[in-house]
Amino acid sequence: MNLGYACINTGLSANNIMTNRTMRRKTFDKKGLDYVSELSLQNVKDLKTIVQWNNEMGIKLFRLSSQIFPWMEEYRFEDLKDFNEIQSTMREVGQIATKEGQRLTMHPGPYHCLASPSTAVVERTIKGLNKHAEQFDMMGFEPSNYNKINIHIGGAYGDKESTLDRFCKNFELLGESTKKRLVVENDDSPNEYSVKDLFEGVYKKIGIPVTFDYFHHKFNTGGLTEEEALKLASTTWPEGITQCCHYSESRRKEKLDESIRPQAHSDIIYDKIDTYGLNPDIVIEAKLKEQAIFNYKK
Repeated sequence: MNLGYACINTGLSANNIMTNRTMRRKTFDKKGLDYVSELSLQNVKDLKTIVQWNNEMGIKLFRLSSQIFPWMEEYRFEDLKDFNEIQSTMREVGQIATKEGQRLTMHPGPYHCLASPSTAVVERTIKGLNKHAEQFDMMGFEPSNYNKINIHIGGAYGDKESTLDRFCKNFELLGESTKKRLVVENDDSPNEYSVKDLFEGVYKKIGIPVTFDYFHHKFNTGGLTEEEALKLASTTWPEGITQCCHYSESRRKEKLDESIRPQAHSDIIYDKIDTYGLNPDIVIEAKLKEQAIFNYKK
């Protein structure tokens, strides 16, 4: 199975190689786009370093940070003073990933709520998701679920069925590049969405794939076993696009501390990942990132 990690390389970040340099709103308002441009350029340069490092280490799956471009909903990428160099570096990243067979994905934060009843929230979500897709476009990737943009429904808002309908309706407002990349993930709350809910309420209506999260499924099974949920999710992925999953384990169990939130992620993973005969790509969502992959392979 192809294992990857998310956003931060713990070893490289110790040497100040990272892609999540950002700023507070007050700083953004004070320093403006020139400072944004400087941070963004350093972020994309370090992204190239991380992608190259991943290839050297045999890691072929990596989730990009959503903070490469601070406050990106507030401006056009083309307005950054370093845009030409940024664009050139992003294209180099895409070329390296394509040549080496490294799959790059994204997972925008929880404030991206396409199903929100608030028009303002939906408008900002659309802008943010389109900005994520634009970064993949800069890398030269053809729009598809291979370079997935992964989100959650974002809440039930008191009526799960209506919320799913609203999600599907608002999906049509996204840019074409974004729509071709979007996938939706099952939740860790029984009050939200299981794989079965997403299969019936999203995939059957608008055809976008379902990312199976092993750990979330333990808290919200939807009446399915782990094997059933994984395999149901696998049927939603287009032909020729490898299914992508997320895997983590319990920090409460790892630390033997009942005060820790049950859904909190462990530092590393301890159990064998059962793919039940399938061969998905799996993003390891453990706190120690790439170290968790090396530990698991041992």
